Amino acid sequence: MKDAFGAPQSLLVLGGSSEIALATARRLVARRTRRVYLAGRPSPALDAAAERLRGLGAEVDTVVFDALDPASHEEVLGKVFAEGDIDAVLLAFGVLGDQAHDEQDPMAAVRVAQTNYTGAVSAALVCGAALQRQGHGSLVVLTSVAGERARRENFIYGSSKAGLDAFTQGLGDALHPCGVHVMAVRPGFVRTRMTAGRPEAPLSTTPEAVAAAIESGLRRRAETVWTPTALRPVMSALRHLPRPLFRLLTTPR
Repeated sequence: MKDAFGAPQSLLVLGGSSEIALATARRLVARRTRRVYLAGRPSPALDAAAERLRGLGAEVDTVVFDALDPASHEEVLGKVFAEGDIDAVLLAFGVLGDQAHDEQDPMAAVRVAQTNYTGAVSAALVCGAALQRQGHGSLVVLTSVAGERARRENFIYGSSKAGLDAFTQGLGDALHPCGVHVMAVRPGFVRTRMTAGRPEAPLSTTPEAVAAAIESGLRRRAETVWTPTALRPVMSALRHLPRPLFRLLTTPR
């Protein structure tokens, strides 16, 4: 259960080597989170992340989880929930893909969509049902401002995040009467390994800043979090621009 300050005492991370997820886990462990499950594909990075959190005083288990294998999600995630209540689930896996390449390779584009959308839908539904049975808990889903309006340079990734964001909003409405809190987090450009070498967008941010926004959102039981917050009015304006003007402003030259 969450403590008197609203901090989760147990955390399940889907995408256990994600820099945003680990920054969030470190922040929560520094508060009151004591039990952490890091779910992802087996790798040295996942093991190293677990060791770092153990060094902060958390009890950490790694869980073999593959977003691209939805048939395994109920069994894999069900075992985690069978060990005890989970106060917060952070769904943080995803891939950017390579837009130029993926436009020429439909199967590569499909892999982006399957990871970012269908894999996330499967995992979120499994976790949402488990939280519903508990009668409490938070499900935090990392979407993206890229899902607000598809741009020429990343419409494959952006469309997958748009679908995930819409799904998250609907899931939140479905679980609200059950006492389960669902929160969509919409980061802008985050400086991570995944974005290394790419031109930075305006209002870029860091994993640590996103983690702080997630923690604040959990405490407030927010349903949507923009990070940085200045992106909210910016994206609202972009979303309503006439298409010819939007295309002119966002198409690379």
